[in-house]
Amino acid sequence: MLLSARLLPVVFVLCLGTAQAQTHQLQLDAVRFRNDDVAIKGGVVEVYATVAGKHLTYLKRGPKMYQAGAAVTLEVIRPDGSAAYQETVMLRPPVLRDTTAAIKNPISFQKRLILPEGRYTLRGQMKDQNRAGFTDIVEQPLVVEANTPKPALSDVVLLLKPASRSSVEANNFMRQGLSLTRAAGGLYARGQDKLFFYSELYNAAPGQAYTVRYRLRAAKEAKDAATGQATVQGAEGRPTILTGELDLAKVPAGAYTLTVETRTAKNQLLATQTATVHRNPDEYAPAGAVMPR
Repeated sequence: MLLSARLLPVVFVLCLGTAQAQTHQLQLDAVRFRNDDVAIKGGVVEVYATVAGKHLTYLKRGPKMYQAGAAVTLEVIRPDGSAAYQETVMLRPPVLRDTTAAIKNPISFQKRLILPEGRYTLRGQMKDQNRAGFTDIVEQPLVVEANTPKPALSDVVLLLKPASRSSVEANNFMRQGLSLTRAAGGLYARGQDKLFFYSELYNAAPGQAYTVRYRLRAAKEAKDAATGQATVQGAEGRPTILTGELDLAKVPAGAYTLTVETRTAKNQLLATQTATVHRNPDEYAPAGAVMPR
């Protein structure tokens, strides 16, 4: 099938009301899947925007009630400058009783888009509603390619929790009936000692057994920091779901590459995909972000 070209590095532009450097508040992630309608030349792109709540400005809204807010504009721009998609959403973290609290949850918004084959720029702009003159802009090249009849993997979704069946009404956080709790930016921080992932294998032979191997390795290292393996059977009439987990308890801080491979019973490599993982056990991060209100 699919969308083989990887996303290119993110380009950040930060516009501040003061000259002091600030931590980026907006994080963009984009994951590409095959369109279930194989007649359409293009793919499904899930855009996941996260605002770091700990850097937002909280104002008093009542007795022991402090609230922050962020206006996030997401755009997918064609090469000619026109917008294939544009939307502005208001994200508000939970109300705090004490603004000195160290725990300030991030807030997230996820949009599922169907885009024709082509090259785009994914752009996010965040404005702190309680801080005039602060704008955080993120731009990221996005490539969507046509389906192919060969076995292929979707992008890998990094998760904070195992993908699980949910009785909750279907929403943009679900894929193939599974609820997915994203690890924004591929970050695994304090207390997050398990890495989980989700991916889809396309054009697999129905009923055939495939081996899924996955490994975590730091750049320029000769040995893997963690490895895992599973077996799946090719699904009929739908993508074959691949999931797995790795123990990060003994993985030191740093940047890593997660490589996911699918192989036949004869150990023939069918498809491979990678994702960037950031391990920082000293940084605090909540277990998961919330839906926008």
